[in-house]
Amino acid sequence: MPRGDNQESVNVEGTPAYFLKTARLGFRTWSMDDLPLALALWGDRDVTRLIGGPFSEPQVRARLAQEIDCQRAHGLQYWPLFLLAGGAFTGCCGLRPYKLDERIFELGFHFCVAHWGKGLAIESARAVIAHAFGALNVRGLFAGHHPENFAS
Repeated sequence: MPRGDNQESVNVEGTPAYFLKTARLGFRTWSMDDLPLALALWGDRDVTRLIGGPFSEPQVRARLAQEIDCQRAHGLQYWPLFLLAGGAFTGCCGLRPYKLDERIFELGFHFCVAHWGKGLAIESARAVIAHAFGALNVRGLFAGHHPENFAS
């Protein structure tokens, strides 16, 4: 389970200690030090065109703070994702509260354009679903997409 303090832990070799991994991706929690990554993602016109973006630096900073607050309050967020081979930031995938009293959460993801079309959304979503029904003991998940987002 991810750490609630949002401080990235590292293993003995000094590489990130991901709380969840897939064949190609590592998941960790956001920190305010990740603002450049968040700007690259949520400040990108193509990534955010169907969710109200692109977003300004103050809007991205607020979004990042919201993700960090969600982690502190609920132990979940749209976690940042990194390629295990090389460590490149790819985007985020995770959960946010939907119907807290029923333990139902929303599943979502956003990926940097350079990582579109590589199956990373499916790979990360499957890992989050397994994590949600396993370690997080959720009762249900909700997911939606914009009708013009044909890839989703």
